[in-house]
Parts: sequence; structure tokens; C-alpha cells
Amino acid sequence: MTRIQVGCSLSYTVTQPTSFLFNIAAARTLQQTIGEETLQLNPAIHFETFTLGTEGIQVYRLVAEPCELQLQYHAQVELYPDRYDDTAGIIETDFQHLPYEVLPYLNPSRYCESDRLAHFATRLFGNIPHGYSRVTEICDWINANLDYQAGSSGESTSACDVLIQRVGVCRDYAHLAIALCRALCIPARYISGYALGLQPPDFHGFFEAYLGSRWYLFDATRMAPIEGFVRIGIGRDAADASFATIIGTAALTTMSVWAQ
Repeated sequence: MTRIQVGCSLSYTVTQPTSFLFNIAAARTLQQTIGEETLQLNPAIHFETFTLGTEGIQVYRLVAEPCELQLQYHAQVELYPDRYDDTAGIIETDFQHLPYEVLPYLNPSRYCESDRLAHFATRLFGNIPHGYSRVTEICDWINANLDYQAGSSGESTSACDVLIQRVGVCRDYAHLAIALCRALCIPARYISGYALGLQPPDFHGFFEAYLGSRWYLFDATRMAPIEGFVRIGIGRDAADASFATIIGTAALTTMSVWAQ
């Protein structure tokens, strides 16, 4: 067990009544339990907390009138990282044996156009032994062939864009890995979270692949250790796991994120 302190500080200039959904809280999962946890808002605004889906995702919802809104979140997380000694024994699951709940993670999504990458994925990775090693090989290829560059992509950048441009940030690395996995009939999903040791500190995008009978965590950027990752959100891609969804008019003015 590892105890990690995580949190973030966000500031917004709100110019008209605006609704917010914040996906910044550490999730309640088998890999992590939450001890002390606080959310502070200035001005003091009423907020609701609810659980989204079946994965223990905690979401905050609030409405702010025009103001300078400041939000601070802090949590103490007891992390029980996955440890697997024999990755050679972790195999892929045949389609007919996949649980119903993982089937949606085989489909193309907004940022992961797996249907357009089937030929490419099969040509590069089709002959690699199926299982954990093939997903690792996908991560190795992405890490070797993409350049990590802050600010190089935007809200419309997809896996195909990243493959052409060969540059991106953590979410782009994850999107391309997810798309290639799905193209090979490996269910894959996007995971957002706090990452221990990440420089500079920020929300980080990992992904999970479904192998054997469970999900396994991967990071194609290799910028943070898997065993120090605190999950926040889960989705088909980053569109489902944005740290903030805003309905109205508000501009983010400052942001800081930490995990230690």
C-alpha cells in the first residue's frame, strides 16, 4: 500500500450564470481507497456530489453566478497498485468470451477512430504474440515514434491526426494506443488521474486494456510510474473524462495539480 496526497487548484472568471461538472475527485475503486477528502469553493457555493456509472467516479456539480470562482480539492489516497510478475501469461480474450460490459470499448469513438486504423494496426502488430506483450509493443512503438510536446494538439485532435503529425500530449498518446488496441479487437478505455512523479505536474491520461478477465493499466508516454497513478475518470476517450464540463461562460485563469 502507498499513501499519496493528491489535489488541484482551479480558478475561473465567470461572466454569466454557468453550470459546472468537475471530474477531479479520486475514484472509489478496488485499487484505491479515499481517506481525508475536501472540496473548498470561494465564494462558498452549494454543490452536489454524485457517483457516475459503475466505476466509482465521483463528480461535483454546481451553478455559479458571475464571480471569480476558486476551487481547491485535496484527498489522501491509499493506493494498492497492480502487481503482476508473469506478464507472459496474460492473454487476450476471444471476442465470444468478452463480458457484455466491455464490448462498448471495442467501438470507434470521437477521438479513437479504430475503424480507420485496422489495416495499419494489423500490419504492424498482427503477428506479435497476443496478450500483454502486444499491448506493451503498441506502447513501445508509440513512445518511439511520437514526440511529446505541450500545446501541440487541441480539442479536435484525434488518434488519426496524431498518427499523421507524430506529435502530441498524454491524451493523444492514450488515444492512439486505445485506437490501435480496438482495431486489434482488444477492448481499451481512457483513464484520467493524478500521476506521482509527473513533470510538470498535471492531470494525466493513461489507458486500460482488457486482457484475460480484467483491466490492465498502461502509459504510452512512460512519464509516470503505473504504481503511482490515482484514478479519477474512465471513458471511451478523453471526451468522457474531462476534468471540467462547462455550460455557460467561464474562462480558466489558473490551474495547479499535485500528487506527492
